[in-house]
Amino acid sequence: MTNLCIKFLKSEKTESGASHGQFSMSALKPGQGVTIGNVLRRVLLSEIKGISITAVRFAGISHEFSTMEGVREDILEILLNLKGVVLKGEISEPQFGRLKIQEPTVITADLIQLPANLEIVNSNHYIATLSTSNIIEIEFRFECGAGYRLANQTFTDKLDDFLQMDAIFMPVQKVDFKIENVYDSYNQITERLIVDIFTDGSITPEQAITKAAKHIIDLFTLISTYKTPTEVTTPQVKVSESPESKYANIRIEELQFSVRSYNCLKRAKINTVADLLEYSSKTLLELRHFGRKSCDEVITILRNKLGIILK
Repeated sequence: MTNLCIKFLKSEKTESGASHGQFSMSALKPGQGVTIGNVLRRVLLSEIKGISITAVRFAGISHEFSTMEGVREDILEILLNLKGVVLKGEISEPQFGRLKIQEPTVITADLIQLPANLEIVNSNHYIATLSTSNIIEIEFRFECGAGYRLANQTFTDKLDDFLQMDAIFMPVQKVDFKIENVYDSYNQITERLIVDIFTDGSITPEQAITKAAKHIIDLFTLISTYKTPTEVTTPQVKVSESPESKYANIRIEELQFSVRSYNCLKRAKINTVADLLEYSSKTLLELRHFGRKSCDEVITILRNKLGIILK
């Protein structure tokens, strides 16, 4: 991909402030176009942050099914209209704005008083119509986020009298891409990826694709620098079992001593190999009727059959 060529083909902007940009990436290897296109589209639609109205407070109104005297729209219609207000700027914490009207007028987005770091893109966006001289006061809560958030997930802290709204943070409204095959003079195939990006006007398509590319790079950089923790394994030392402990419970009947030796051992209450190992060759000779021949027999059988050397 050393010869990758990226071009900005065209840019369009509508009266409402929405933008459309088209980009092309050429000299891609077969298969790379769909890979890059899918990743870009997913990140552009779900990871780019935007600003939205997340809650509204109407003076004297407690729920969204109310109406205001002199206003043509009910509260629910006004909330739906407010979803179309497009804002741009940089905020890290929730910000608040106000709108106060006291004369008959058509209420549009440009009448909202905003914090200094926010700006309305579609200033002519329609909100409501006031036909009397009643005072209308509305307070707005603005937040920065990504994707789509339902009203019951908008904020955790309780704000008195605020009506929560579904928040649409996505500044990128639509992404399309297509792939074209390009043949060179040697009949070798490369791919050209053409990407169309449609935004709400809070950011330009160029800014959107730049932010998306940076997000992808940061993500894969994090993966590439991840190091698997080395597991320190302590080698298990195999403890070999000694013949004395291995054969301790064997009964002396299984060793097939001669009748004389067996009877002497039983009279001394020596029933197992463990009992026998409590004696040495010298103490065995002290047993009644247990002579040198019997002692040599016990020593030989223990050594040859069990690998035990009598002390």
